[in-house]
Amino acid sequence: MSGQSDSMADRLLTSLRSIAGKSDRLVSILHVPGREERLEEWPAWVPQKIVDHYRALGIEKPWSHQVEAANAAHEGWHTVISTGTGSGKSMAAWLPILADIEGGTGTRLSQIKRRPTALYLAPTKALAADQLQHLQGVINASSTPLAARLGTADGDTPREAKDWARGFADVILTNPDYLHHVMLPGHERWSRVLSGLRYIVIDEMHYWRGVTGAHISLVLRRLLRVARHLGADPTVIFLSATVAEAPKAAARLIGVHEAEVVSVTEDGSPAGAKELILWQPALLAPRDMPIEEFLAALEAEEPKILLAEMQRRSATSEAAILTAELVQQGAKLLTFVRSRAASESVAAKARDTLSMKAPQYMSKVASYRGGYLPEERRALETSLRTGAVTALATTNALELGVDVSGLDATITAGWPGTRASLWQQVGRAGRAGGHGVSVLIASDNPLDAYLIHNPEMILEPVEATTFDPANPYVLTPHLAAAASEMPLTEADVSLFGLDSTDAFDALARQGYLRRRPTGWYWNVALPMRAQDLTELRGSSMEVQVVEEATGTVIGTVASDQASAQVHPGAIYVHQGRTYQVTELTREPSVAAGVLQGTGSGATSAGTAGTRIALVRPVVTDLRTRPTVQSRVQILNESETWSDELVSWSFGEVEVASQVTDFDTLRLPGLQFVSNTKLDMPVQKLLTMSVWWQIDEAAAVRLGIPAADLPGALHAAEHASIGILPLLATCDRWDLGGLSTADHEQTLRPTVFVHDAYPGGAGFAEHAWRHASDWVAATLGVIESCPCEDGCPSCIQSPKCGNRNEPLSKAGAIKLLRFLGKHTPSEADTALQAD
Repeated sequence: MSGQSDSMADRLLTSLRSIAGKSDRLVSILHVPGREERLEEWPAWVPQKIVDHYRALGIEKPWSHQVEAANAAHEGWHTVISTGTGSGKSMAAWLPILADIEGGTGTRLSQIKRRPTALYLAPTKALAADQLQHLQGVINASSTPLAARLGTADGDTPREAKDWARGFADVILTNPDYLHHVMLPGHERWSRVLSGLRYIVIDEMHYWRGVTGAHISLVLRRLLRVARHLGADPTVIFLSATVAEAPKAAARLIGVHEAEVVSVTEDGSPAGAKELILWQPALLAPRDMPIEEFLAALEAEEPKILLAEMQRRSATSEAAILTAELVQQGAKLLTFVRSRAASESVAAKARDTLSMKAPQYMSKVASYRGGYLPEERRALETSLRTGAVTALATTNALELGVDVSGLDATITAGWPGTRASLWQQVGRAGRAGGHGVSVLIASDNPLDAYLIHNPEMILEPVEATTFDPANPYVLTPHLAAAASEMPLTEADVSLFGLDSTDAFDALARQGYLRRRPTGWYWNVALPMRAQDLTELRGSSMEVQVVEEATGTVIGTVASDQASAQVHPGAIYVHQGRTYQVTELTREPSVAAGVLQGTGSGATSAGTAGTRIALVRPVVTDLRTRPTVQSRVQILNESETWSDELVSWSFGEVEVASQVTDFDTLRLPGLQFVSNTKLDMPVQKLLTMSVWWQIDEAAAVRLGIPAADLPGALHAAEHASIGILPLLATCDRWDLGGLSTADHEQTLRPTVFVHDAYPGGAGFAEHAWRHASDWVAATLGVIESCPCEDGCPSCIQSPKCGNRNEPLSKAGAIKLLRFLGKHTPSEADTALQAD
């Protein structure tokens, strides 16, 4: 730990304390101690030439975890390395790969065909480009380069470069999307690479969770299936700085038993101390009192004290102010935000602040996000390394392993969704053994409010990586893709986590496969490729927002949010500009169709057409707010628990929702202007849900009047959705819910919390398995909130289709206190699972 880094950290801490002053902005500071390094000798199997190359780069000896992991992978064990950010995990993967290539080369044609190969898979192109640059540095560290030949293959790679990689590269850096759409369906052209495949490296393993994680798991299983068919038996190496139950998650990703995976978690790299500052935005001046409330108070018979509403500055605005301040202190930093628009906004606001205080620093601030051209991203990364830029406002694109060493600080605007993500971001500060400073700014929602005042929760172990490869909505199109690559046989049943060939037969009955004596074949008469039946990251499920006069795509909206956000007449805001939606329509079909589902429902696979929202620019202070009517139908109860007063269940449900109308409101006070009826289609979602129902008489005994019960249930639903991401690796937007005082099936007051993905994503199941902890945390966030009747920090939801009405904070507290005494234990739910 250098004295210079300590000096910078002290300066930044002093500056932040000065900004906070006597206000409540600086809530607390968490100290994360540093760590001493543990070095070991190079493994005997590593050729001296490779050792010399690393020593030429200044690496005299490897750290202990690098040796442990490299040895395990070299011996053929699937290996997961879960050590801290900046701990050199990739070297543990490259050592056995480079050693095998160095020892498996020759000049004869037969030797060239048998050269060992490796695939490196990254979640982002930026990370793959960064690893390519790093590995090229190792290979060319001396005048005699190592034998390994590198190539990239992704959507940004020129065709000639991809052709060369396919024919000659030993190590190919790519991503799961390219595997799914190009390499696996055309595996005959890639047979040289796949038949010699010795290693597969999965970087940032924790990134693959939820529905996307299930997709990636099935792509990896298809990759292993094809490679084994071609005679290879690759070892898989997983890298992640933050993942819980690492061997279990790794085994699930590739469909093997946990005992086949070696886990390396003891970090031998040095780390400087870190200070994590928990911060809440400044309070703004009170809003003007609405005239209606003032007149009502004058007419009231009883005296009434009026309090103007207090509001805090938004987390992104606060982040811009702190970014500008730390730049003036000479710090190099990243400011992490949740959206592309926010990255642009924070950078612009920080530059505006600097223009008034220190204009010489304005050019030091930039934004970094998806949607930039590859050369733009590379230029920004280089500028940050060289110091031409000292602050980047970024989405999580720079959270994932890209080498931006030498940072002094990070700022995180709003809880990033998981502890895993937070510590990835915090780990960017103070690399190379330096003292780092990180700031977590709470945004206005229940989870942020809870965590900022319960810092011990932040220090708990990272969340479990939740995904379900057996989800039929995800699995079915991958089975079709696998059949198009090679016929499915009974030998594939266990690889895909199935008990029988029933799913294969179901696809054959639907016409997607053809049953032959030698297996199940893809029906080549169909007008689409099997791989186009699904998108790994949901890109086919987005609605394009298009300016009707020019045809320019100005943004996208998730398909399931389109009816609420871009219905006809809606005001759409994009980077500060306002547009009015004139039409929500559908272009002609571009791909695929629908797979009739295995099990209980239809499986959406691909799109029946690209949906388009046509908009026109307007200058207005009007905003729109939709009303969404929802109902939940219980299809089956997989697991249940009851103690007569309260019943808990987990199972499959159908969620039907419809946008019925919208209010037009006027800024700044969102005064009501008009209401407009809509004729929007009903959207149906078959998914998994956890739900609880309470005896109505018990609610009455709790002192909750019948008139207040819907508000109490609604408030409890909102808060429980807001707090669930603390327990499961998900985001509030991955979930949905419904509360009702008299459900048509249960005939009792009932609250549902469901996954917002077809077939489920594992989040509701995680809530069911940890019901007691979930209820306790939900109660804690409501009780600790200082508001009187409820606010965005406790029971109000930014995604409520009923305009956050009705809500009862007092009723929710009574309800959750009672519910906390009537929940299944983890032993109860685990027993049912067994």
